[in-house]
Amino acid sequence: MQRATAERLFRMAGLDFEAAKQQAADRAFEPIPLGVTGSLSIRNELRRIESQNVVAKIEGSAAPDEVVMYVAHWDHMGVDPSLDGDQIFNGAADNATGTAGLVEIARAFMWAPEPPRRSVLFLAVTAEEQGLLGSRHYGENPLYPAAQTVAAINMDVLNQWGRTRDLTIVGMGQSGLDAVAAETAAELGRTLAPDPEPEKGFYYRSDHFSFARAGIPAFYADPGVEYLDKPPGYGIEKRAEYTANDYHAVSDEVKPDWDLSGAVEDLNFMYRMGARLAGDSDWPEWSETSEFRAVREAQRPQ
Repeated sequence: MQRATAERLFRMAGLDFEAAKQQAADRAFEPIPLGVTGSLSIRNELRRIESQNVVAKIEGSAAPDEVVMYVAHWDHMGVDPSLDGDQIFNGAADNATGTAGLVEIARAFMWAPEPPRRSVLFLAVTAEEQGLLGSRHYGENPLYPAAQTVAAINMDVLNQWGRTRDLTIVGMGQSGLDAVAAETAAELGRTLAPDPEPEKGFYYRSDHFSFARAGIPAFYADPGVEYLDKPPGYGIEKRAEYTANDYHAVSDEVKPDWDLSGAVEDLNFMYRMGARLAGDSDWPEWSETSEFRAVREAQRPQ
């Protein structure tokens, strides 16, 4: 249900949506009957299509059977002929930026003076926008066993608004990958911050979730919110603006005011983090409180 429809429904029940939302944030909140009934009808059309995941690999020099994985989804929302005017959902931010980042990180590994100790897999997955279908397929039918996959690093919508001091870690506290990220960020003079909107459940809404379900420690970094040479609150404002105007819309196109310098720095961070994992022999673990820990323990008993 869209927010506007929910607000209308609450008005029909004599309630203010925003006030009820604030009340629901209280631990003592109890459900409020709306006293409203409705009749719904839905028309649905089933269309079967075939699509592909695309994968490339750099062979590890010492432990080729151990894999560090980079992931980005290459799909978007397609075309909607029912729209007037522009009908093409280009997905420039979501997720041409992440797909381009995947290619550039692969290029950086190729240019490195020595191959990594472990193998590095570059996976461009399909049908993320249809329910993480491409990454789910890989998670259930992996080319390399989950037990031998060290970590998955996901890239979904890179920074388009300039350089930041920080990086937002979605799902901070889930695994030992946080420590690897912190060491990498410190080397670059950057800081890590938790997701400012955890209530939106982003850790469960992008492709890294498919790998987490398979037991593989999964990492997802969003753009930071502390922008250099910008006023406080600029980052949060740009996030909200993108969500309101361009998220899953035909307007998600390359903008004249895009500044990809922040994306370059974020990709440098992700390259270095993956290179650290690929050059090491450690195995990051899920946190004691993570719901994904039991799967990993069954794969890799101590």
